Amino acid sequence: MVKRTVVGAHYGIMGWLVQRISAAIMALLILLFLAVLLDHHPLSYDIWKTLLSQLWLRIGMQLFLIGLFLHAWVGMRDILMDYVHATGIRLLLQVLVLVALSVYAIWSIRIIWEN
Repeated sequence: MVKRTVVGAHYGIMGWLVQRISAAIMALLILLFLAVLLDHHPLSYDIWKTLLSQLWLRIGMQLFLIGLFLHAWVGMRDILMDYVHATGIRLLLQVLVLVALSVYAIWSIRIIWEN
């Protein structure tokens, strides 16, 4: 009987799922946003202001951006793990990516939800 010891962080399947689910959510929201924009053609400032004041559109935009940030994190983490072999440098770069994505997430919340 062969006994295999599995080592590692075991987040490969989780990263794969996050990438696929976030991509699917972003694709659906892009189609929804395109339909809304095509329905309100030609666009003017007043139409943009009316569209962006609707709660469902703000929620959709925030979901899209959260999916984008998660998608970017998994992709950058995998790239750094594959190509940066020095542990200290890889950790530093991963922290920088996380900080940047966190700042972008907070900034997007401020932009979308401020009146």
